[in-house]
Amino acid sequence: MRILGILLKNKRAGEANLAWNLPALAGPDTLDLRSADFAPGSALPEAHAGARAGGDNSSPALAWTGVPEGTAQLLLVVQDVDSPTATPFVHCVALLDPELTSLPTGALAAAAPAPGVRVLRSGAGRGYLGPEPLKGHGTHRYVFQLFALPTAITSAGGGAALDAAKPPAVLAAAGGPALARGRLDGHYTR
Repeated sequence: MRILGILLKNKRAGEANLAWNLPALAGPDTLDLRSADFAPGSALPEAHAGARAGGDNSSPALAWTGVPEGTAQLLLVVQDVDSPTATPFVHCVALLDPELTSLPTGALAAAAPAPGVRVLRSGAGRGYLGPEPLKGHGTHRYVFQLFALPTAITSAGGGAALDAAKPPAVLAAAGGPALARGRLDGHYTR
């Protein structure tokens, strides 16, 4: 697989198609999103990587402040902007109760999400998928994005059930603009 990573070294999805840049999710950057497990712009610890990368596939702890009054739901999206794909690879989509202000480590597990968390489909499966970049492809940036939504997402684009919907359909159902949003970037290399 290392040779594939080297061959695709210059192929990167880029930030243009991040959830952060969707018009329906635009809004003031007033949510302060942080993690006790990694500092902004630093490496994600191996425990939060996928199993093929030697990790436990355990989502990092997250905490935030600044959720405005009138928030109906929080939307959490984790994307890899350096995946060698046309759009950033989705590592997690979750809907959170607006009263939540933090998630413990492992809260985004598909089998046992934390109370107040509804994990949806990601790019390959359900729940949090830890980083597993191709060997030799270089450093990948993982963008944790939190949006305070004025209306709850109850069905996906086209009326599809949320639990069966692919991430683009869920993001298309966001009725924005967002009341507030926050972002936390980390990176991982194999």
